[in-house]
Amino acid sequence: MTQLHPDPAPDFDQPVAVLKHCHGRIRKQLATLEKLVDHLPAHGADEQARQAAQAVLKYFDKAAHLHHDDEEQDLIPMLRATARGEDAATLQALAPTILQDHKDMDAMWQDLHEELAAIADGSGTRLNPATARRFSQSYLSHMEREESTMAPMAMRLFSPEQMAQLGQAMRKRRSIESGADASTPAACAPAAGAPASTGAPAGTVGERVADLRTDYGRASLDENSVADDPIAQFTRWFEEALKAEVSEPNAMSVATVDAEGRPSSRIVLVKQFDARGFTWYTNYDSQKGKQLLSKPFAALLFFWRELERQVRIEGRVERTTAEESDKYFNSRPLKSRLSAIASDQSAPIASRAALEHNYEEAARQYGEAPPRPSNWGGFRLVPERIEFWQGRRSRFHDRIVYTRQEDGSWTRLRLQP
Repeated sequence: MTQLHPDPAPDFDQPVAVLKHCHGRIRKQLATLEKLVDHLPAHGADEQARQAAQAVLKYFDKAAHLHHDDEEQDLIPMLRATARGEDAATLQALAPTILQDHKDMDAMWQDLHEELAAIADGSGTRLNPATARRFSQSYLSHMEREESTMAPMAMRLFSPEQMAQLGQAMRKRRSIESGADASTPAACAPAAGAPASTGAPAGTVGERVADLRTDYGRASLDENSVADDPIAQFTRWFEEALKAEVSEPNAMSVATVDAEGRPSSRIVLVKQFDARGFTWYTNYDSQKGKQLLSKPFAALLFFWRELERQVRIEGRVERTTAEESDKYFNSRPLKSRLSAIASDQSAPIASRAALEHNYEEAARQYGEAPPRPSNWGGFRLVPERIEFWQGRRSRFHDRIVYTRQEDGSWTRLRLQP
């Protein structure tokens, strides 16, 4: 029944993300509740059980009803006012189920509340397993319905003004000032903090990392709705990442191998992508530069956590032309150009002071117009395989892969998760 540090919380300027974040907290409380069911027969209402019961009570007494009100008083009415056509029909069928779920779960909570309160103060040890597990499963199914349908619908349909309106209503309901994020206690009650149900020591962070997991459910990916061309599909997803304000959406891992086939990887920034491929710039004498010149194949990976998406790209690598490298180098800020000259990338150096000295020497020698070093330029990965990965519930992810054929066309198919 332990937890590591809580997940980073979004700001209320992203109200749908706040609702999803709070769902994550609910899932942690439900996991604590189910562990408590197994813990009680062997250990009774010991300190671990009392802490777990207190944590579950605190959350569902203080916060759960706020999520219900968010949906009943703001989210659903706003969707009804905005949705049209198929979206309106979906909402008409779904909304009554959501509202009935709230009533059913409230009734089950009343049954559990008295038993949990007795466990929390040490006066009781009974917790009806059937009711607890029914409550947990009902909540999980309910949240999955919301996250697979209503949340994506709101993300598609709501204007920035509507999102701001929803976020403001959620703040007001919780008496939270503007700028506070979803980690505020009144917004999402803290995750359970009771020790493990086995009574064993918590263990090292390295051991407990196995308990860290996020259940994805923001969107889906269907082979019948993706673009015929993977570059067009990547462009669509990249634009959505920009719109969602993903942190550094152009960051990608580049994996290469040395002459003996040993892999290495690092994060770089893609600087151009088009039908020719994906381009980044570096020192050709760096580790990755030497490896790519020896083994001109690489694998790229984009991970957009906020959208629960990955894109895996594999193919051969070629150098950009000198003209392309010059154009990009000269577009960089002056200090970045001087840094490229001053640094013998990947080579050892005695100290930071020595590195700073090299920079000052480059600045003194070249002034405002440093030339591009001949060993600095671009690499372009020409894709042969591109896989789009969308996180889904219970690790049952969507994976669509494109493979380039000899004639330059692309085939696509679904892979099992």
